[in-house]
Amino acid sequence: MTPPPATTSGTSIDRAAGAVPLLAVAALVAVWGRSLPAAVEVVVVILLAGSVLAAVHHAEVVAHRVGEPFGSLILAVAVTVIEVGLIITLVVSGGPGTASLARDTVFAAVMITCNGIVGLALLVATARRGVAAFNAEGTGAALATVLTLATLSLVLPTFTTGTPGPEFTGAQLAFAAVASLVLYALFVVVQNVRHRDYFLPVDHHTASRGASTGTPGADATPGQATPVGATSVDGMPVHATPVDDAHAAAPSTRTTLISLGLLVAALVAVVGLAKVESKTIEAAVTGAGLPHTVVGVVIALLILLPETIAAVRNARRNRVQISLNLALGSAMASIGLTIPAITIASIWLDGPLVLGLGSTQIVLLGLTAGVGILTVMPGRATVLQGAVHLSLCAAFLFLATNP
Repeated sequence: MTPPPATTSGTSIDRAAGAVPLLAVAALVAVWGRSLPAAVEVVVVILLAGSVLAAVHHAEVVAHRVGEPFGSLILAVAVTVIEVGLIITLVVSGGPGTASLARDTVFAAVMITCNGIVGLALLVATARRGVAAFNAEGTGAALATVLTLATLSLVLPTFTTGTPGPEFTGAQLAFAAVASLVLYALFVVVQNVRHRDYFLPVDHHTASRGASTGTPGADATPGQATPVGATSVDGMPVHATPVDDAHAAAPSTRTTLISLGLLVAALVAVVGLAKVESKTIEAAVTGAGLPHTVVGVVIALLILLPETIAAVRNARRNRVQISLNLALGSAMASIGLTIPAITIASIWLDGPLVLGLGSTQIVLLGLTAGVGILTVMPGRATVLQGAVHLSLCAAFLFLATNP
């Protein structure tokens, strides 16, 4: 299970993490719909960042209580709630480029998670231990789902002919939404019920031994690392070695419920305060002469900050599988939940809904798919794979500002 933050014990919650969401919600009520001076804008930004960090803290507390891989799912869904809320509120507010805001944000989320977070997690893990071990079966299934969802929702609209431009017809959009939701729901069942052991942390030492010998060891087979806590792999008994982790006691029910409530408050604060700052962000982007797609990138960077922090923490603890669960789960939730939500919202939202990617974006997505497959297949990765993924993320961010 995901260990709680060091400042959290079984019956107490870090005071700062408990106070920030409440202060942020109070500030949201105070500043909503008002013109703010520069000093207040700074305070709002600080509270916004603090709410994001508080969301990480409380999501980890809840995750530690429910265990993995449910914990990763909680944070992924929480981030998607923020994403959908931001997209809808910005689209409702109008302005240039809102027709493609959903596409820009979802694609940015996919590129940042599949390259930025994955690359950073691999880089942190391999810097400390040389080789990062993870379960190729579970990670491969997650990557395949992400790529299928991205192609159905973001690539096909560019090539369909039912409507002019990179848009779906009403029937096509409904199909993409239903297919996305069904695939995401099926993955959740596989991850949490049918094949839960495929998504648990693995024994680093066993995986490394199998990699070095090239033959099945006592605990693993080539390309398949041993899940921590598992009793067998392919019918053979194993003796899993605990990963480098702090096995703290699970938080009490009271602590978990308090953290759950504060997590909800933090998410509300993030969405609301981001809406308050949206005009300032758009004005800054326009004033800097940047393309409007940068707004979607900024939203994605903001909402994925909790995932990034949690993934790096788990990578430092040699829990690379959890880092990959977080990254790919967020990408999957970003498409599988956001597209259906935006489809429903489009019933009453005015204007077109542009989902199709441009040629440069399709090239980046295809390259991400190829590199991701090669990274996942062996069940092990080195610093090189981490650097390759990070270079793709850097290329995406550069081309977003310099198309």
